[in-house]
Amino acid sequence: MSIKEIVPPPPPLVRNDVAAIKALFQHVVPSYGRFDIVLSHGAGRHVYDAAGKRFLDLGGGIAVNSLGHAHPAITEALIEQSRKLVHVSNYYYHEPQGRLAQALVGLVGPGKCFFCNSGGEANEGLFKLARKFGHDEGRFEVLTTLNSFHGRTLAGIAATGQDKVKKGFEPMVPGFRQVPYNDLDAMRAAISPATAAILVEGIQGEGGVTPATPDYLLGLRRLCDERNLLFMMDGVQDGYFRTGRFQSFQRILEGTPGFSPDAISMAKSLGAGFPIGAFWIRAPYADLLGPGTHGTTYGGSPLGCAVALKVLEVVEREHLAQNARDMGSYFVGKLQELAREFPAILSSVRGLGLMLGIQLGAGFRAIVPEGGQSPAVKFAHLLHQAGLLVIPAGTDVIRFLPPLNLNASEVDEAIGALSSVCKQLSSGQ
Repeated sequence: MSIKEIVPPPPPLVRNDVAAIKALFQHVVPSYGRFDIVLSHGAGRHVYDAAGKRFLDLGGGIAVNSLGHAHPAITEALIEQSRKLVHVSNYYYHEPQGRLAQALVGLVGPGKCFFCNSGGEANEGLFKLARKFGHDEGRFEVLTTLNSFHGRTLAGIAATGQDKVKKGFEPMVPGFRQVPYNDLDAMRAAISPATAAILVEGIQGEGGVTPATPDYLLGLRRLCDERNLLFMMDGVQDGYFRTGRFQSFQRILEGTPGFSPDAISMAKSLGAGFPIGAFWIRAPYADLLGPGTHGTTYGGSPLGCAVALKVLEVVEREHLAQNARDMGSYFVGKLQELAREFPAILSSVRGLGLMLGIQLGAGFRAIVPEGGQSPAVKFAHLLHQAGLLVIPAGTDVIRFLPPLNLNASEVDEAIGALSSVCKQLSSGQ
């Protein structure tokens, strides 16, 4: 008789105990309104909860997971670089940071990059750039837009055009005012002697997936040139090939050569899940933030830059910018079909590439009882039950920010989940 037959095997470890994992969060600051889902692991465009249920993830970590979950190229980059050099301070040079800056400049235009850790930090860099630019003339104000979102720092919420993020943190950091989006006349009228810069998103994400019009972006560029203002763009969510071009303005203004903002913030998909942010500054202003004016401990680390370079390599090799256009077009068509089939529940579809939103119809409010949650959050709950993860935007928009390597069968899977929820609502079940 073998030892295996004498000694019974140990009982299987009880992993991913939902209640136990949730109980651990008593030690976490309750600053998030979390959905009642405990995720365990992911592969490709799917994730699994602690009970083994599979979800198609079309939220993508809020536009972060550009290559999906557990992509082997990211694992390889992390292992390879961690064997060489994980972190050094920015007192020294290292190849990955220089190569990543070179690559980003090649995608945007002549200028220079600063690396940080998040979109909020990238936007803070833009705010400092604007103040440095206008300092000698006493100019410091940055004009932004209503329904915008620019981060959760104190300056970020002052820049954001949504009252809900400001509540409880008054008084706001001075130097920010908001005007209506896609309204060039309103922006022109708002300029004061203190104004140094204008900051807009190419597509407002948190505000409801609203793209800028070509005339608006071109008009802002002319206005900034006329009034000696910096024209800055927040590309944290709508950038990194999400629209089918590296930056959203390149897609919106496709076929219009010569346009460039003066600075762009980036993060999210840049590291495909590894925390890294950046901002790019156009050549005439790229040296405004000289030695001692701005810094970061972790930003631009060898590890972070190596991952970002590997992500860029995969995007180029697998033609994921074109895939974002193709799958975005296919997805839009399917969403529009659903909206025609269920007009009371689903209204307009908008966005570009794989940054899409669908507005809930007026009938949804009548079908689903009133409560403390917004219609978008309520609809997201229903989609979660159907195995589809999405992101609410505003009060009544569902946002799709999937990985850039999404395929047609997964779009069909998403449409199936959406259709099942709409049928359930229509039948009153």
